[in-house]
Amino acid sequence: METQKRKIKTAVVILNWNGKDWLEKFLPTVVQYSKDATIIVADNGSTDDSISFLSANFPTVSIVNNKENLGFAGGYNKALNQIHAEYYVLLNSDVEVCDNWIAPIINLMDSNSDIAACQPKLLDFNNRGKFEYAGASGGFIDNLGYPFCRGRIFDDLEEDNGQYNDAVEVFWATGACIFVRADYFWEVGGFDEEFFAHQEEIDLCWRLKNKGHKIMVEPSSVIYHVGGGTLDAGSPFKTHLNFRNNLKMLFKNLPLPSLFVVIPIRLLLDAVAAITFLKQENGLSHFFAIAKAHFAFYFAIPKLMAKRQKISQKNNLVGKMEKSILVKNKLQGIKNFSDL
Repeated sequence: METQKRKIKTAVVILNWNGKDWLEKFLPTVVQYSKDATIIVADNGSTDDSISFLSANFPTVSIVNNKENLGFAGGYNKALNQIHAEYYVLLNSDVEVCDNWIAPIINLMDSNSDIAACQPKLLDFNNRGKFEYAGASGGFIDNLGYPFCRGRIFDDLEEDNGQYNDAVEVFWATGACIFVRADYFWEVGGFDEEFFAHQEEIDLCWRLKNKGHKIMVEPSSVIYHVGGGTLDAGSPFKTHLNFRNNLKMLFKNLPLPSLFVVIPIRLLLDAVAAITFLKQENGLSHFFAIAKAHFAFYFAIPKLMAKRQKISQKNNLVGKMEKSILVKNKLQGIKNFSDL
């Protein structure tokens, strides 16, 4: 796909890496229910037959080719740089969309130029009455930088009984399906490519909020997410990325007074988590994944300090809970967002 000349309203962009099976399963519904958008697959250097499959079966879907696997962050940055649109819709390949999934969010964002990003309600493809881990009904964060959602606290997932069906401002929108205003995306420099994958969407949303923009959830739009389509939950590499990227995100975005308090506490809590992993099957590999994450964070501090200089860190951001979700969930036994 050559760089566009004409600006389109909404571009649904699916990042693909050896995901031919996911495309075969879910792309038909995306095509069926996205008549008001341009659909683009950004291929991240796949070695399977994804491209030939797309060309043969989905002639209306455009393809952007990245020559290598640049991860979620780098892959999207490179692809989106070639797409001239007002709104990007970054959609995972392991997602089933429904009728009228685009219009409610675009209408909401059109109504308020302060909204930089928005997500639909995420339900579990394999357990359709439950919220899905990656974003549920909107993302929040606690005072120590632990992310959680309306409908999901750590691994505790709620049934969807319509309790979170209101459109509200949140802290972050899920990378599984995030609608983002293109001008604002590039205003903050897009994704941080050094994250590679995991929590880059939270970092993006935090930087957007530090610019004074809003992040929303619009639950009248519903999608069903499989989850773990690229890296499963038991992957030590996924553990490494989550722990490393969370520390990087905190270092970049926290106001200075909070930085000197939160980072030492998190390093200590990460050590506790690493020791806890040793009690589990394959725990040693996760233990070393966390240790490696810490060393990677330490070596990254000079670069992170430079990145901090470009961000106006703010306090009291909507969607940030000034309490510990770890205490609420693990010590007080609170499993539902509504009980916080």
